[in-house]
Amino acid sequence: MATRTVVSLNDRHIWKYRQADSPASEWMGVRDMPTNIHLDLLHNGIISNPSIGKRENDCQWVGEKSWVYRATFPAPTVSPGEQAVLAFDGLDTFATIVLNSKEILKTKDMFIPERVMVTNIIRPEENILEITFDSTYLIGKKFVEQHPNHRWGCWNGDPSRLAVRKAQYHYGWDWGPCLLTCGPWRPINLEIYHSRISDLYFTTEIDKSLNSAEVVAKADVEGDKDGDVVIFEISLEGKVIGAETVIVEKSFATATFKSQNPKLWYPHTYGEQPLYVLNAKLYRTKSLLDKASKRFGLRRAQVIQRKLDHAPGTTFLFEVNNIPIFCGGSNWIPADSFTQSIGREKYRDWVKMAVDGNQVMLRAWGGGIFEEQDFYEACDEMGVLIWQDFLFACGNYPAHEEFLDLVEREAVENVKLRRHHPSIVIWSGNNEDYQYQESENLEYDRDDQDPEHWLRTTFPARYIYEKILVDVTKELVPGTYYHFGSPYGGKDTKDPHFGDIHQWNVWHGTQEKYQDFDQLNGRFVSEFGMEAFPDIMTVDSYLQDANFDTDRYPQSSTVDFHNKAAGHERRLALYLAENIPYTLEPFEQYIYCTQLMQAECVSSAYKLWKRQWKGPGQEYCSGVLVWQLNDCWACTSWSIVDYYLRPKLAYFAVKRELRPITIGLKRTVHTTFADKYTHAYKKTVHKIEMWACNLSLDAHEVFVHVKTCNLMTGEQEEHDNLFTRLVLLANRSTEISEFEIPVSGKTTDKASELNDEEQQTVVAVYLRNGDGDQIARAVNWPEPLRYAYLPKPKHLKLKLIPNVRDPDRTHALSTVEDLKPLQRVNSIEVSSDVPVKGLVLEVVEPKWGKGHDVVFEDRGIDLVPGEIVSFRVQGLTCGDEERLTARYLGM
Repeated sequence: MATRTVVSLNDRHIWKYRQADSPASEWMGVRDMPTNIHLDLLHNGIISNPSIGKRENDCQWVGEKSWVYRATFPAPTVSPGEQAVLAFDGLDTFATIVLNSKEILKTKDMFIPERVMVTNIIRPEENILEITFDSTYLIGKKFVEQHPNHRWGCWNGDPSRLAVRKAQYHYGWDWGPCLLTCGPWRPINLEIYHSRISDLYFTTEIDKSLNSAEVVAKADVEGDKDGDVVIFEISLEGKVIGAETVIVEKSFATATFKSQNPKLWYPHTYGEQPLYVLNAKLYRTKSLLDKASKRFGLRRAQVIQRKLDHAPGTTFLFEVNNIPIFCGGSNWIPADSFTQSIGREKYRDWVKMAVDGNQVMLRAWGGGIFEEQDFYEACDEMGVLIWQDFLFACGNYPAHEEFLDLVEREAVENVKLRRHHPSIVIWSGNNEDYQYQESENLEYDRDDQDPEHWLRTTFPARYIYEKILVDVTKELVPGTYYHFGSPYGGKDTKDPHFGDIHQWNVWHGTQEKYQDFDQLNGRFVSEFGMEAFPDIMTVDSYLQDANFDTDRYPQSSTVDFHNKAAGHERRLALYLAENIPYTLEPFEQYIYCTQLMQAECVSSAYKLWKRQWKGPGQEYCSGVLVWQLNDCWACTSWSIVDYYLRPKLAYFAVKRELRPITIGLKRTVHTTFADKYTHAYKKTVHKIEMWACNLSLDAHEVFVHVKTCNLMTGEQEEHDNLFTRLVLLANRSTEISEFEIPVSGKTTDKASELNDEEQQTVVAVYLRNGDGDQIARAVNWPEPLRYAYLPKPKHLKLKLIPNVRDPDRTHALSTVEDLKPLQRVNSIEVSSDVPVKGLVLEVVEPKWGKGHDVVFEDRGIDLVPGEIVSFRVQGLTCGDEERLTARYLGM
């Protein structure tokens, strides 16, 4: 009796495609498998790259046609007692599948894997599999016409997207193109077996003491006979630590494993990420019929909502292994319009980008896809927490019976596929659908607890979020918190005292100043952001002729086309004009100014909201997720890393603010009048509010050192005696002081002049330990920066520091091999004779090929005279100083 056989049908050479609704169209070869129609049309030169220029417009016809894919393949002989099944991991979206001239399946959901029994249809000689994909766009439009009583409406894309279970961002979003794909987007396999393990899963229970754990392993068996057995094994680091043999009864087997002092899985900034392996083998007599394996982590993860001290509302707090976690991180969208182009290595590069940036959480946004296993596995291995949305976004979804059945199947299948990942710590019903309900005044009564009545309101999708998904998660992932939607919490989605909020009153909404983020607080801020241009090389990648393109300037129609945000011209200009002394030429400097402005914005948000992480009973803000980490194409957007994984300055700003120990500084102005009758006689005082945040799990004793520098006179002053020894308690912020900005020679209390000293004074603060080592620094500049006098440095110095393997051996080096380590540069030291804002080192004619990248650990650095700032670099060798140039504000 044979083990289950899996025959891959993912060899591109057995596949071809053509336009189904054009009888004269020819069969053409596919680029790869899995695939989608746009990739194959590109491969055959039928369309041009929609990411270049405005060519997106030229391929809109693709989404309104039908396409057919055909595979020709042999199959193994199906023995008596065996079954043959075609397994489709993902078909996008409305597909009719025919095998050897017999229709075997119709699909309506991009996200549901399908399995079809083909035992009596498959043959050992040639088989022909045809999959016809109808236009999702046209089907959606007709569906809207057929249901006129529903209140169709959405933000982003055509409202017909709400009618179909397809990646919503394919219809276009305010950061991405409209590219309505179709095709076999995930693998297709032929399986032949007597019996198989149809699902391997488990539940875990970690004692509150963390000293013991219980794992209940479960296997669902298909095609079984009584008397088959499953052998369960649990291993760690290749060593089996538990095994049990169980007889299959009623298609099910289960085994319980208990462990003392288990190795626990932690987020990457709090501990290690040991991953256990659960193996299951299915036997009949002595024959191995099937086997399955899942990796998992043991962790105790909870969302804590408890009353706060001295503030209304409750926390929205993630605890992992009893540790309250400040969830600093970002939002994740699909990393490509054509997700088949991403691949395992690129997923890992993206997750590593987050980890290297000190981010502890990614929110997988609800308008994209349930991500590939590669994404979650990378997060498991690197210790990144995942907030997982179900796939509904920014609209009023219908709730007729067929649609609800589809939604339930989709939820069940995708939770089952991902429930073993320790990184997933929350499932959320949707993205901003409750906000859309509020904006359109759709019916929603929280006191109404009759789900059947919800279906008769103008907001019937409530039934999905508060009934179907509640039931699915309660059954399949009872130990993981389910949240109705994001944002969701208090009396409405804007309530800052409960649940999570999306804080878009900077950029969108009332367009507040980003310096006032502390007045826009929430218990958990799961979205906020500011736009910036990508790297100039990313801009050049989408211009027709790169440097020679006539549209290579900030306000060109092509550059504008690659920013999909409504009103972006006005909003970007507004925040630039209010804050940054900028110029449109050269283009590189304008790009730099937008990135610096974005960095200042997100830095303000992280430091001001992190200040509200004040310890037990005072977790007034427990998480901050910037919108967004990544892009799906080359564009201008809110991303902090562009499509080609080139970090913007905001990425480094977030990285600095999420270090274990940081200093927060906020500049305030206080004016008092001599009496209530005067306007002329007043006193204006400029102050600095100072706090520190310690995200580590240990208390730290520090000493505070303050330095000031006048931008106009260059006068510097040290202020060691302002503060004494200070203890930073673990895992919270600590208020340090509020002090008047020290100014030498101040002689009058009269009204301030335009360029008075406080307005032109840079304040630098350093935290040092008892040995005098610097453990944190922060530099506060006059704001807005457009008012600051920006002196030009006469002595901006940089020094490349070689990577010496063993300093004690340097005097004895004699061979070429010994000299090689000295040629590589490990770090760069920079210094300046005047304060410098937002220093960026750039490579002249950079080499971006694999293995030749120059990667800087930090960019957008503030310098003050008398200090040397050091940061690591990769890709330079000694003597490469001439390859580097500096860019800074005001140059």
